[in-house]
Amino acid sequence: MHLVASDLTILRGERAVIPDLSFKVSAGEALILTGANGSGKTTLIRSLAGLLKPSRGTLRLEDGDARRSLAEQCHYVGHRSALKPALTVLENVTFWSQYFADDNHGRLPSSGGAALDSFGLRELSDIPAGYLSAGQKQRAGLARLLLTHRPVWLLDEPTASLDAASQGVLEAVIDRHLLAGGLAVIATHQPLDIVNQFELRLDAAMEDE
Repeated sequence: MHLVASDLTILRGERAVIPDLSFKVSAGEALILTGANGSGKTTLIRSLAGLLKPSRGTLRLEDGDARRSLAEQCHYVGHRSALKPALTVLENVTFWSQYFADDNHGRLPSSGGAALDSFGLRELSDIPAGYLSAGQKQRAGLARLLLTHRPVWLLDEPTASLDAASQGVLEAVIDRHLLAGGLAVIATHQPLDIVNQFELRLDAAMEDE
């Protein structure tokens, strides 16, 4: 399986935020996007997720599920935690587990409780998500990674608000995904200790994303 971008150009207004970019990420690899704020990291990830349409070029997933689009095979975790404040932490992850059920093709993902255990949130499972700290919300949002078997992970600043211990948990989760044959594209300002990573630096310093 290979995620391939060919001659990709993405405009913001009339300005090319991503000009003529090509890359390939294979199963078991993580592409680490670095660069200044406004250099296009979030723009690129949103395009991979199907939220933005490139002006030119192509994006494709070779040897993936031919019945599904690239976006349908991606698991996107952006700047927001995607939590309903009035629902408990467990109710939130249970919703996402049910949402992803059709993507798992009969394979069992982690249960909501197990996903919370992995990110150290079991004791907060009955607390409304609106009462969580920024770091706790980030961990609860990242717990969604364990609830689907989508092969491509798109992570935009996943270490934001995480302490060192929680970042270690996230790195271990990403490692397991890669070693199981998944791939990842990760925008980050923080170094990540994960296997099989290579860096793509985006240097065009434009307005903040």
